[in-house]
Amino acid sequence: MRPERIPLFPLNVVLLPGATLPLHIFEPRYRRMVRECLESKSEFGMLLSIPNGIAGTGCTAEILEVVNRYEDGRMDIVTAGRAPFRIVELFTGDPLLEGAVDYLEDHRAALDPRTRRKLVELYEVCHTLVFGDYPRDAQNPGDLQLSYLIADKLPMDLLWKQRILELRTEAERQERLLAYLRGWAPHLQEVAAVREAGGTGNEVN
Repeated sequence: MRPERIPLFPLNVVLLPGATLPLHIFEPRYRRMVRECLESKSEFGMLLSIPNGIAGTGCTAEILEVVNRYEDGRMDIVTAGRAPFRIVELFTGDPLLEGAVDYLEDHRAALDPRTRRKLVELYEVCHTLVFGDYPRDAQNPGDLQLSYLIADKLPMDLLWKQRILELRTEAERQERLLAYLRGWAPHLQEVAAVREAGGTGNEVN
């Protein structure tokens, strides 16, 4: 059973359930957090840092591996997103931010196979345009839900990724992503055309 109060790590990133995220830990408060999580085999909460504070919904991170330990206490770790949560109360008395949280479950909703098929097609187009490489993970995403896989793999706007994290059905996440990629793909195609014409366009956001 997950604890109701967890340490929080605000960062300019959106961690999604099932996605992996490497982190370089250098601040003393977060080095302590990682040590304590390793000792207790517990998770910490990742939250998107925004201009006026932090997002109210985040995702817990499990530490999969400590890749490097440096003499000065810094660490390179690999984490994986686990459980979405909503902040109920913040505790700011310690240098390490903590929060009382409610864990969020998905609701059941029927998936539209046409939406899924079109979403996979657009994901493959966008991935190829951005990375120059055809993805093969969308046909069989395994335990990772398709919406989370796509939102994690593509360099989408962070606030859009945050919206995907906050939605509570896979059907709605797929519909929102499909709408986003329908608008994004033409822009990526324009950027690619400029490159091919010898221009310097390389902005994908």
